[in-house]
Amino acid sequence: MDTAKESLSRFCVDSFFVGVDQSICVISRLVFWWDDPDKGMATEGNKPSNGGYLDFEQKVAALELQIDELRAISARKGIDYSTEIRRLEKDRITELKRIYSSLTAWQTVQVARHPQRPLLTDYLSLMVKDFRELHGDRCFGDDRAVIAGIGQIARNKLLIIGQNKGRAVKEKVACNFGCPNPEGYRKAIAKMKFAEKYGLPIVTLIDTPGAYPGIGAEERGQAQAIAVNLAEMSRLKVPIVCICIGEGGSGGALGIAVGDRLAMLEYAYYSVISPEGCAAILWRDGSQAPDAAEALKLTSKDLYKLGLVDAIIPEPVGGAHRNVHDTVYSVETYIATTLAELQRLSITDLLEKRYAKWRSVGTDCAVAVHKRAGQRITTTGRSGPIRRGPSVAKI
Repeated sequence: MDTAKESLSRFCVDSFFVGVDQSICVISRLVFWWDDPDKGMATEGNKPSNGGYLDFEQKVAALELQIDELRAISARKGIDYSTEIRRLEKDRITELKRIYSSLTAWQTVQVARHPQRPLLTDYLSLMVKDFRELHGDRCFGDDRAVIAGIGQIARNKLLIIGQNKGRAVKEKVACNFGCPNPEGYRKAIAKMKFAEKYGLPIVTLIDTPGAYPGIGAEERGQAQAIAVNLAEMSRLKVPIVCICIGEGGSGGALGIAVGDRLAMLEYAYYSVISPEGCAAILWRDGSQAPDAAEALKLTSKDLYKLGLVDAIIPEPVGGAHRNVHDTVYSVETYIATTLAELQRLSITDLLEKRYAKWRSVGTDCAVAVHKRAGQRITTTGRSGPIRRGPSVAKI
């Protein structure tokens, strides 16, 4: 534990001097899990473990406490409370639907950061068959914040790359809380070129507060490593599917997010800067983070309306942390359906469509909002129909 605290101290010092965005974002969440690191484990049964309720879920917490008490009394005294339990269960589901149907942007950020939300390792263990990890960037080292390997999803043999936040304290420190170093991005692109050589599709799972802001990372060329990835991914001759499963922070997320399709889980977020970092820069006040979150338009629904995201993968009632298996199944279904669509294209068409997709980003967002229902504004100024696959994972 002392070693973990020393490493954490170095992380905070580096972050303070180099990157206010990631430092504020990460440090603001340390207190939540430091005293009890095991409470971050993903759970099942549509219910978080004790202490895993968010501020706006207190009514749900009260209902679940009543349900637990009735079940305990029923088991101890042999009294049948099944009718009351069913009524409370119905009320609980109704309340969860009400809350999660109208989350604010800041509440969405809180859900995306939930300590019990499924991480990359959960997806690898539940979704990928015969996973074989590939290590190192052949230059500096093996960054544990980025995991890459070959495996099989549905009937597709592919390369999967993702950002790993870690569960326990030591694991979090080892992978910099999911903030990749330059060697992580260099490892990712090296493995992508390996996949291109053997014709393997690529799937990336994005979940990071941002690229690691340490002094060493800057000295080793953090910005260049990300820039090289953007350029190289845009012309890889294999299908690339990118999915934001939690946090999509700044260039740290973009470094593995250039592909043919970009999807988001319903309560993930994707932003140029964290709300805390934005508030600290604009207002010099981190308490303005909720206002910053609204202004950044970082939720999946906002980004879909703006044409920046191709699909929204629905989460179970109450968020991914309440039903890990259903969430993983939805992601797996989206990957299988999307790859089947992309693999029908020739390499020339694949690259042309990928180029057109990213070249059109930001050309005229204001017009894109009004035209979203049936048209997309292209870089030439002419309108063209949106082409979408029949994904069951899109809402």
